[in-house]
Amino acid sequence: MKPLDRDILRLAVPALGALIAEPAFLLADTAMVGHLGADSLGGLAIATTVLQTVVGLMIFLAYATTPRVARRVGAGDVRGAVSAGFDGMWLSVVTSALLLAAGLPLLGPVVRAFGPSPEVTGEALSYLTISWWGLPFMLLVIAATGLLRGLQDTKTPLVVAGLGFGANIVLNALLIYGFGMGVAGSALGSVIAQAGMAAVYLVIAFRAAARHGASLLPHWQGVWSSAKTSVWLLLRSAALRAALILLVFTATGLGTAQLAAVQVVQSLFFALALALDALAIAGQALIALRLGARDVEGVVAVNRRLTGWGICFGAVCGLLLTLGAGLIPYAFTQDDQVRDLTAALLVVLAISLPLAGYVFVLDGVLMGAEDARYLALAQTASFAFFALVLWAVADAGLLDGVLAGVSERFLHGEDPRALGIWATFVIAFMGARGLTLGVRARGRRWVDRALARGLS
Repeated sequence: MKPLDRDILRLAVPALGALIAEPAFLLADTAMVGHLGADSLGGLAIATTVLQTVVGLMIFLAYATTPRVARRVGAGDVRGAVSAGFDGMWLSVVTSALLLAAGLPLLGPVVRAFGPSPEVTGEALSYLTISWWGLPFMLLVIAATGLLRGLQDTKTPLVVAGLGFGANIVLNALLIYGFGMGVAGSALGSVIAQAGMAAVYLVIAFRAAARHGASLLPHWQGVWSSAKTSVWLLLRSAALRAALILLVFTATGLGTAQLAAVQVVQSLFFALALALDALAIAGQALIALRLGARDVEGVVAVNRRLTGWGICFGAVCGLLLTLGAGLIPYAFTQDDQVRDLTAALLVVLAISLPLAGYVFVLDGVLMGAEDARYLALAQTASFAFFALVLWAVADAGLLDGVLAGVSERFLHGEDPRALGIWATFVIAFMGARGLTLGVRARGRRWVDRALARGLS
């Protein structure tokens, strides 16, 4: 195995393990709360939907921090790298304060907007209010993870995430059942676990600062520069969330079976996306490291190698998914209509996975180059294209003839419109992203632009 391949795996494999920890937290909460009754589980569903949306949008704290740190490491300025990491952590503190001040008064109206029963509303507010006070810990963990990734360390976040997951299970069992706190105990257990993870990261960061003589105080120019980058990354994430919301909204209008099938394949898509995200994280760290060293050939080599990894991994996953398309739906539903439709959607997903691998990797590469403004504009343009094609497929019937033929052959004459809207997401939307990112990452001009930006 070539040294560059080893570097990619050294960063990507532990990153994948750490990425799995967040959904594992949610699964643990769901499993334990599920035994409390339908009201508690319904409240948890609403609360975690709101919380995960907010936390998902805040991922820019890691994405903005990683390349800033790695670039300074590549330039031989480890002291400056650690200081840049602390700037990202200070930005998480400021962001948390804003979210607490603005979000707490809105929790009630947001939960009631879902239209739940009074019992479910109470459970949702109980979980969400306690969890909201834990946002400073969650965001600090995200920013500190960005610091360590920039320092080319993805193993420590894996260990911390694993310990946090274990603590979360123990605390939830104790607080939910031992102290009889119910859904509130689940929220409190998760907050305590996140606080413990944040404390571990702070100790690691303080030791790194002491070792390299870095200041713990914020460099407000660096914080402001990171915030400007973060705004563009927030816009990028918001455009992706908007595309997902539009997909689910459109599927909801097609009927229950259509929505159920889309939900299954969407869940599988994001499970596979974790592995592709791990490659993107490796791309952020390695690209920025070599930019810091002004190693143009190295940057181009990392881009080429990662792109190959992404496409090949997507192709392998696609092949396995195609082979299992007839069996996988049985793990999710007993409804024949939903199973048949899910199997057809899985084939479409399988076809699109090499494209998805290409897109996810280039996303990470351009983040490593701190090309945040372009990423935001490209994502917004891709969303606009997706919305237009989705309207043409779902409302204007652009593919009705093709879909009717597919329905007769594979779906026993069932309504095939979910097939059209899913293909619109994984092929049209991802294709638009691939085109815009591929154009940007061609040749070496993007490397020259990144070098011209210098260390911000």
